[in-house]
Amino acid sequence: MTGDPVTLEQLRQRVTDIDRQLIALVGERKAVSEEVARVKRATGRPTRDYEREREVILAVRALAAERGVSPQLAEQLLRLLIRSSLATQEQATVAARGAGSGRRALVIGGAGKMGGWMVSFLVSQGFAVEVADPAPAAPGVARLADWRDSDLKHDYIVLATPLSVTDGILKDLALRRPAGVIFDVGSLKSPLRAGLLALKSHGCRVTSVHPMFGPDTELLSGRHVVFVDLGHEPALNAARELFASTMAEQVVMSLDEHDRLIAYVLGLSHALNIAFFTALAESGEAAPKLARMSSTTFDAQLEVAGHVAEESPELYYEIQSLNDYGAESLEALSQAVERLRTSVLSQDHAGFVALMRRGRDYLADRRSVTAQRA
Repeated sequence: MTGDPVTLEQLRQRVTDIDRQLIALVGERKAVSEEVARVKRATGRPTRDYEREREVILAVRALAAERGVSPQLAEQLLRLLIRSSLATQEQATVAARGAGSGRRALVIGGAGKMGGWMVSFLVSQGFAVEVADPAPAAPGVARLADWRDSDLKHDYIVLATPLSVTDGILKDLALRRPAGVIFDVGSLKSPLRAGLLALKSHGCRVTSVHPMFGPDTELLSGRHVVFVDLGHEPALNAARELFASTMAEQVVMSLDEHDRLIAYVLGLSHALNIAFFTALAESGEAAPKLARMSSTTFDAQLEVAGHVAEESPELYYEIQSLNDYGAESLEALSQAVERLRTSVLSQDHAGFVALMRRGRDYLADRRSVTAQRA
């Protein structure tokens, strides 16, 4: 005689128990990751080991196939765990090798999103951080409502203020000639040219930094930090040293090269997505109806466009309008759309195919570089 049939509630309870076990195992894995970070630091080994990651992923895919689990699902899950583990190890390494050791840092605009990231980053390195911002700062962080009330006797002064006011602050700082290293984290540099050069002409230790990631970023592996060389090598090296313990890739370039490239990296990509959701909004088609007819490409593009639409319109306008090189990328976008439009309306099959093939070849170069980096 068989026992009573298992009820739906009992099955649900089993699923809940398994979920709890999974979370407990994730917590245990995190604790082991912290120990791995300690051993790597003690032995001088790098935080990331791509060969080891590949071995682990292949083994998990094989195990998943044996258990009747999708290898793709297993790989996605493991990559999430690896990313979490790397973030834990990187944070531990930054804290252990931090360059702060009680030195002082002032973050002007430290209550904002990117300013808050810089505050947390500097605190993790052992800096005594102060925030100068009219808005409330993070709990436990000293705050001034106005940076002008500071003694400016800091080892680092970081500007994380809106582009529209940053140049003026740089010029005012130049008049007070702080002794510490000064840098901004703005998305554009040409609007700050006068202020940065004023600091340089007054003998200040000035450089400029652009973290190529958002304030929600935890793991810097695969991310880039751009350093603008303004001709003061000690200041440049001091700013770079702050990120030496992370896995971020450091790139050094001139001010003009930075903004010329940013016109495409940020300006073009933002403009493309703004044009995309503007065309949809003005199409007369309701979003829910389009969602029911969506495709893989549409969903992916819509996801990116949705993130852009949630960003600050003021910041994105500054990125478009204040870049000395911004018109170049907008003109390139306009011409590309017109070429596409003309090839379709004129039934120019060869012209359309040429556009597609040129894009394929161009992006193939990027994929080969990415593969070599991995």
